[in-house]
Amino acid sequence: MTRQITNRINAGAAAVVIVFFGVLMLYPVVWLIMASFKESSVIFSDPSLIPKAWTLQNYIKGWDGIGIVTFGVFFRNSFVICLLCMVCNAVFCSLTAYAFARLKFPGRNLWFAVMMITLMLPTHVTTIPRYIIFRSFGWIDTFLPLIVPKLFATDAFFNFLMIQFIRGIPKELDESAHIDGYGKLGIYLRIVLPLCLPAIITTVLFTFLWTWDDFFNQLLYLNSPAKYTVPMGLRLFLDSSGISSWGSMFAMSVLSILPCFALFFALQKYFVQGIATTGIKG
Repeated sequence: MTRQITNRINAGAAAVVIVFFGVLMLYPVVWLIMASFKESSVIFSDPSLIPKAWTLQNYIKGWDGIGIVTFGVFFRNSFVICLLCMVCNAVFCSLTAYAFARLKFPGRNLWFAVMMITLMLPTHVTTIPRYIIFRSFGWIDTFLPLIVPKLFATDAFFNFLMIQFIRGIPKELDESAHIDGYGKLGIYLRIVLPLCLPAIITTVLFTFLWTWDDFFNQLLYLNSPAKYTVPMGLRLFLDSSGISSWGSMFAMSVLSILPCFALFFALQKYFVQGIATTGIKG
């Protein structure tokens, strides 16, 4: 009896600690949302969390953007880039993973080791060579440097994720499909691809989040305001001279996190399944 009471006390204490740290992590997000409904002049002078006077002017002014470019253009650009990157990673990373996990070809282990080395290579090491290559192609100030590399399955993390997942699929299914007359491509399309749905959705989710939040690469390759994405559009509200539209930036920041929340909660079941099953299969 005493042990049960002790276990309940420990469980209750653990729950209190988790809730406490959860509130601490959520507080900046709640403050951001509340600040977006305050007047810009009182955002930093009013210490209260709840606005004394609610206003939607920050959202109206923020959506108007800068000059002739509205914030809707930035959202459209981000969605276009993210959608294409998601499709490319889902298709070509799964093809690459299928080749490494199922097919036997000369130098497979060597190329797998090279892929893993690229996974451990810092991104900034390749920044200058990539910029020189894309500039020689005339791709600067276009979406191509952000999308075309996905066609070659350059994200080694997603390749490795799917390789581990496919290795956990029984090979007897491939053999049965081969007996039924399917070739390697047919096995990939009808057997491997449907069973890899959790890993593919995990890849799609991570691709969207990382591409949507990517500021460095977009800043590096995009020069025209009409081609800016959401992170770059938010940066336009900050002025180095000290005059910044904090209210508009906070309002658009709230809108910018909504797609990430919506996609994550919509695919949460598959995301957890993809991560969990991939970790135990080798």
